[in-house]
Amino acid sequence: MNENLTKEALLPPVAVVIPTYRALASIMDVLSRIGPSVTHIYVVDDCCPEKTGDLVSAQCLDGRVKIIRHDVNQGVGGAVMTGYLAAIADGAQVIVKIDSDGQMDPALIDSFVRPILSGDADYTKGNRFFSAATIVGMPRRRIFGNAILSLMSKFSTGYWNVFDPTNGYTAIHANVAALLPFDMINRRYFFETDMLYFLGIFRAEVHDIPMFSHYGDERSGLKISHIVGQFLALHISRFFKRILSQYFVRDFSFASLCLLIGAPLLFFGVGYGAFTWWHAYQSGVATPIGTVMLVTLPTILGTQFVLTFFAADIAASPRRAIHRSLPKRTVLPLTQFRG
Repeated sequence: MNENLTKEALLPPVAVVIPTYRALASIMDVLSRIGPSVTHIYVVDDCCPEKTGDLVSAQCLDGRVKIIRHDVNQGVGGAVMTGYLAAIADGAQVIVKIDSDGQMDPALIDSFVRPILSGDADYTKGNRFFSAATIVGMPRRRIFGNAILSLMSKFSTGYWNVFDPTNGYTAIHANVAALLPFDMINRRYFFETDMLYFLGIFRAEVHDIPMFSHYGDERSGLKISHIVGQFLALHISRFFKRILSQYFVRDFSFASLCLLIGAPLLFFGVGYGAFTWWHAYQSGVATPIGTVMLVTLPTILGTQFVLTFFAADIAASPRRAIHRSLPKRTVLPLTQFRG
């Protein structure tokens, strides 16, 4: 008995957050497969019409499980933020987030936690595209859609070395989670990408964890054709905010200078080139050599400067975990999270 208590006391406090919405058929199986390395489990019932929280309360005998209920649906992002705040308040060191639909294998939790506990990462996330074997069984639409979203995410977050940004299997050090601006993070399907954006602002180290996903008869609420326009607008907004913050507000580097020179040259070359081409097409008069050179030179120079900037941006991806150097985390009360 004393030996078991000693082992339990030595376990680092690892919490699992499970946002639930229409998960009546799968939640109990997910909970039953969470191993002993986890010390706290938070089931966040996001105003589920099936009352998943009530089912867990009535049938789950696991003492680690705590049920948190939302009176108003806040989306997956809002549910996860509520779970984060509860886990931080209870002293968790690492917080893992998995879905309640059974697609994410709880046996992988230790793989997500290990790089954080070893000090190699601040945030780990699943990557279903690590090799050809990991995407076996994935619908082709998801493969194509996630590839497009991953490309956009690289520009907007600055994490050029990570993939599969919409993957919801994640883990984060509590000290880093406490830095997150909870009220500013997108509450819906852009949540995972927004997490990467804000982590990039902090220069947190992110690692991909290879994983398989299990696809059954469940239907995903994420329809690529419905959200691609919305996601594109959000990515463009995050990209410009990131560049402004990283290269002109917090620092001014050689990369900043390259962008400051290259972007105007490229825009002028392309814009003036399009204008002169259209003018020549309408008038039927050949464009003078001098005008061609006036278009070509700034276009070439601008392209070179912009490419140099992106090369520097790729090289500047965070490479060092920050959670060890952070001061003791401050716990925000749940009332500060506006529902």
